[in-house]
Amino acid sequence: MKPDVLLTNIGQIATLEGHSERPKTGAQMKELSIIENGAIAIKDGKILAVGSTKDVLSQISEEPDLPIIEFPCMLATPGFIDSHTHLAFGGTRENDFAMKLAGKTYIEILESGGGILNTLRSTRVASREELVSNAFSFAESMLSMGTTTIEAKSGYGLDTKNELKMLQSIKDLRQKLPINFVSTFMGAHAVPPEFEGKTDDYIDLIVNEMIPSVAERELAEYCDVFCEQGVFDVEQSRRVLLAARENGMKLKIHADEIVQLGGASLAAEVGAVSADHLLMASDEGLEDMLKAGTIATLLPATAFSLDTNYAKARKMIEMGLPVALATDFNPNCANESLFFTFALACYKMKMQSREALSAITINAAHALNRGETHGSIEVGKVADILILDCPNPEYLSWRFGVNLVHTVISNGQVVHSRLGP
Repeated sequence: MKPDVLLTNIGQIATLEGHSERPKTGAQMKELSIIENGAIAIKDGKILAVGSTKDVLSQISEEPDLPIIEFPCMLATPGFIDSHTHLAFGGTRENDFAMKLAGKTYIEILESGGGILNTLRSTRVASREELVSNAFSFAESMLSMGTTTIEAKSGYGLDTKNELKMLQSIKDLRQKLPINFVSTFMGAHAVPPEFEGKTDDYIDLIVNEMIPSVAERELAEYCDVFCEQGVFDVEQSRRVLLAARENGMKLKIHADEIVQLGGASLAAEVGAVSADHLLMASDEGLEDMLKAGTIATLLPATAFSLDTNYAKARKMIEMGLPVALATDFNPNCANESLFFTFALACYKMKMQSREALSAITINAAHALNRGETHGSIEVGKVADILILDCPNPEYLSWRFGVNLVHTVISNGQVVHSRLGP
């Protein structure tokens, strides 16, 4: 065989093989299927062979046109997958953060014109091109830190015109960056000012106009809803999710982030692929998710930015729930780094390094219904691969706050590489 790209003498390859059909759970999350002194052959954007350098070289009949690349003492992993972001929006919110540091509460910031209403105004006045430009900057930064798949939500337009504009801007990004973008419609992110006190009327608009418009244009694979006290209750959230499902979208849900409202159980009831946040989820809700096969996507940087308690990752793993991790990049939590998310998961949620690596690769792939094509280094899968400047998975949590990426390969192409050895 003649590969397009050949990587050899890699110190360790964490393949995470064997879980393409179902996410890792329990003790499986610590099993990375590591190959020592490994090699990876790539052809036509797919993984052609993976194994020890000796074994892979024995299969090569003709060397690639590109030079063979060696990575001794380094770690190869699947490309990181960020399965929960709010990537596209107008404006910034650094002034909100300054007010927060000065002691202002979330409500006080909101009443002063800040918070999500600030982002709503900026997003509505921004052109589609401006949204693309802003999101491009964030996504390019994420790519340089190893993220090769990004889920991106709407949710700051909060009317049909501007929600479509946000989703169209995400679609535009696919032509500009070598990243696999997954679009999510989230018109049920907040109640816009023009519907204050008329939440059910806004739900009618989402169900009767927004969702059909998004579905007709095929702009979103998923639908998400912020099921939270003071935002959308369980019944309102159910209406949105069921309408989206009827229109061909898969489902996600912001569940039990601030209060224990029952979002985890709702996620299980409607067949959501994942329930995200879960800081306040009840034992009953987690059991419902376990029975339904719903993935728990945890977002520790959100707890960090809100200075609140963290989700109970250890409990979820020990009960057998599949756990994924994501950045929750948004105007109130401007975290572009899955390395930072990884460190918080280990230091604040007591996840082990190997569990965290499973959570940002194969389990995050399943949180986007892409476990069969992404999230592990196996023959036939998409060649999204990272070479990290570290010797083993434990190093990732030990050396936190640093971008350890040496080389990023997306869809079989080297798209980012650090200068030097």
